[in-house]
Amino acid sequence: MNERLLQYLVEHRYLSAGQAEFIRSEQQRTGKNARELLSDGGQVSEEQLIEALSFVSRVPVVRLYDKTLPEIVRGQLRPDMLRANTIFPFEIDEAGTTLTVAVADPMNMRGRDMIALVTHLRVRMQLATASEIQAAIDRVFGVGVSKAAIDQYINQDSGEGGATPEELSQQADVSSSVIVVLVNSLIEQAVRRRASDIHVEPGPDQVRVRYRVDGVLFTVNAYDTRLLSSIVTRIKIMSGLDISEKRKPQDGRCTSIVDGVEYDIRVSTLPTVYGEKSVLRLAQKKALRRQKSALGLEGVALEKFDRMLAKPNGVILVTGPTGSGKSTTMYTALSELNREDVNIVTVEDPVEANIDGVNQVQVNPKAELTFAVALRSILRQDPDIIMVGEIRDAETAAIAMQASITGHLVLTTLHTNDTASSVMRLMDMGIESYLIADATTGIIAQRLLRRLCPHCKRPHKLLPYEARFLGLAPGEARDITVYEPEGCQRCGGAGYYDRIGVYEIMEMTPRVRALIAENATAAELREAALSDGMVTLQQGARDLVLRGITSIAEVQRLSAADAAGEEPWERSDGGQSDA
Repeated sequence: MNERLLQYLVEHRYLSAGQAEFIRSEQQRTGKNARELLSDGGQVSEEQLIEALSFVSRVPVVRLYDKTLPEIVRGQLRPDMLRANTIFPFEIDEAGTTLTVAVADPMNMRGRDMIALVTHLRVRMQLATASEIQAAIDRVFGVGVSKAAIDQYINQDSGEGGATPEELSQQADVSSSVIVVLVNSLIEQAVRRRASDIHVEPGPDQVRVRYRVDGVLFTVNAYDTRLLSSIVTRIKIMSGLDISEKRKPQDGRCTSIVDGVEYDIRVSTLPTVYGEKSVLRLAQKKALRRQKSALGLEGVALEKFDRMLAKPNGVILVTGPTGSGKSTTMYTALSELNREDVNIVTVEDPVEANIDGVNQVQVNPKAELTFAVALRSILRQDPDIIMVGEIRDAETAAIAMQASITGHLVLTTLHTNDTASSVMRLMDMGIESYLIADATTGIIAQRLLRRLCPHCKRPHKLLPYEARFLGLAPGEARDITVYEPEGCQRCGGAGYYDRIGVYEIMEMTPRVRALIAENATAAELREAALSDGMVTLQQGARDLVLRGITSIAEVQRLSAADAAGEEPWERSDGGQSDA
């Protein structure tokens, strides 16, 4: 079964031949099966793995968004039992003798036998992703702590009534404590809802908890303000922060294992007028390393990206605001370049994911280990490829440029709105224009757009102002159908599920290099790059709308966020939209 599984994944281009060979060698080395290695390594998505498992095992796939636990077995099955076996019963036949269960692994005989033993029913298996199974268990049994338990904890004066830091620490660090269970459940629920951040926000009347999913915040719960001190104390204990310090911001980090997957959590606390606010950023380390096709790179953009990575030296700049996917793009590139015959060294703040075979350096300003200091040392380590997490000052920029012209491939990021303005930013830092022209291989500007949920998106005829916004002439818009969000159980009512990148890639063609060396303006650089075949962010986003991948409303949200720094949206006939 393992070999057939790998063959299917390679044939459908979910896995490269080299990756499949690596899995085979790891099977022999570790004794694990291919399913375990694929799940642990993140080479394929959960959906791709379930599709392949269904094909090779001939077990059908079921979606659990609208499924629930049959009443007849609800009292017999405990949630911890179902979670431990990643199994969810969802249907019983008319005769009441056969129970259908969802499993993530068709070879999960232990879970099947456990259900059969407890319920005294025959068990039939279907396949679902582990995330869907855990989310279904959450939906049926609830997550977190019951209201009664919380009320009892509050009535016991859990920390607002003058408790000392030592008493708070003891209360918030007992594994059976209501607060420990509550904070753990907030993290688990966030992971299963695909959240990137958890916001615990104090207010005058309540403590609000919000999750950021696909770049958008929404409220998930609210608690009594008397719980705030205990919740913040628990978060500080987890992340190694000082629980007695409430007047200053603090930063820390911790790890948490949810459904067998390790997550890195970066924690930030901030004093506000109503108490300390906490933000927890969740990062699944394997999620930062994806296939390039999964990022949204395809066609001409993918060819340009590959050409840039194939060059032995030069600077590749990845630009965009915070949360635009720059780290994922960088780690994807590093994973592809990571071979035994090259020495890759990175300097990051912070190191977001560990890559085997790559030498990663964590910036430490307290020890005077800045980007510039680390980069100078890296150049004495005989590197072939260098990754600089971010260019923050002129010194770092100058060293990165010098490194590229002395034979190194340098990957780095910059906070600018588009490709042309990145050149201007480097000039503003004091880098000579001829050095930028000579050293730079290419610049990638990117954004993330939410994908429409494929299960509930609905067709929508373009309105006149929408056609103008997309830069379409009146005649072009007549027969075009786009899509808009609807909302269903599968996407949690949002109408969107997951995100896709949109890219603007400026290659350093001879004409663009000459213009940079001559101190051309951003507008002149942009015009030259467009004539050389560059696709702008706006054009890429427009294409995603016309292909039904995202909505006009989502693109409008992107354009509104960039209004201060981007060019107006362009019409396909060369004019400008009045949207």
